Amino acid sequence: MVIHVSISPRLLQVRVLCSLCTTTTTTTTTMATFEKEKHVRYFVSNLRMLPTPYTETETNRITLGFFCLAALDLMGELETALSEQDRLDWIEWIYAQQVLPTAEEPDLNKARCGFRGSSFSGIPFDPNATHTEHIPYDSAHIANTYTALINLLLLGDDLSRVNREAIVESIRHLQQKDGSIIPAEGSLEKDARFLFCACAVSYMLNDWSGLDLDLSLQYAKRLQTYEGTFGQAPDNEAHGGSTFCGVGALTLMGKQEEGILRKEKMIRWCLNQQTTGFAGRPNKDADTCYCFWIGAALEMLGAFDMVNHSNCREFLLSCQTKIGGFAKAPGNFPDVMHSYMGVAALSLMKEPGLGTIVASINAPLTAMERLRNTRFHQQPTTSS
Repeated sequence: MVIHVSISPRLLQVRVLCSLCTTTTTTTTTMATFEKEKHVRYFVSNLRMLPTPYTETETNRITLGFFCLAALDLMGELETALSEQDRLDWIEWIYAQQVLPTAEEPDLNKARCGFRGSSFSGIPFDPNATHTEHIPYDSAHIANTYTALINLLLLGDDLSRVNREAIVESIRHLQQKDGSIIPAEGSLEKDARFLFCACAVSYMLNDWSGLDLDLSLQYAKRLQTYEGTFGQAPDNEAHGGSTFCGVGALTLMGKQEEGILRKEKMIRWCLNQQTTGFAGRPNKDADTCYCFWIGAALEMLGAFDMVNHSNCREFLLSCQTKIGGFAKAPGNFPDVMHSYMGVAALSLMKEPGLGTIVASINAPLTAMERLRNTRFHQQPTTSS
């Protein structure tokens, strides 16, 4: 998707000043190195067995897998770090988490289809199932559906066993009257994260008929704050992660131009969150993940070149740990989410040896190239 961006003369002056600042810093600062081998070992280790502290996140194992698989792909090591059999086993396990319509009464699961985050519900392992028994509380989650699809593409799958019609029908039921999206049937949560996930899933399935795009656009507008950027929900404070979700959703919908109300103010707010790395909100410490969340938002807005890349890179590399992976800040322990975000942020800055990240959908370019060859993208886009 090509996005044409216009920048006012005032922001152009800021761009020039940022460029001068970056040039000066680059010539006087000695950079650390990207510890690729350690990071590869770290992600492979977590794919094989997660440490005990992750127990409480078992219901999102597919998403934890995404952080590891996507990072390995960006480092160009996915196919060498995982054997062909390991990749096939992952594909089968992911398909076994697909929630499908029931055989006798399809309507029972019509708001539940997609991918659950793991096998926590204890249903029989069947990666080739065409129907799923209706079990209370056994529901897909829109965030895990999003990461499951990317995982399958990263692993070389063609999405041939994905039930597109069932997922699209479920998205239709997840959208609320105000345009927001809940992540699963019966959930009370609804915020920018799930709007982005629903848009990303619709984009990958090449079917937007499950979303009322006008309602989605109006909801995205209501998420924007007086600071010019996005909050997690209407009337919430501005937040870096929500800004990525809001800009990403509008970009995927092809409605960035009409959906962003105060673009210059949004760019300025994003740039103001950089100290060395980026903080998620004003007066907070820099955090590895926001180097990607805010950096990717600026990339979509056409203003990523205004970031002080050398300062951001120096901060990120200082968050590397001795065992591999990235911590949220220097001196902390690593985790797979911040570790992936560190790699993704460095990819945005074109770190040598890293692949390309597609900012609008937060996925490696290799996955999006495979997506174009799936059956879903060999057909015209289905609109709402």
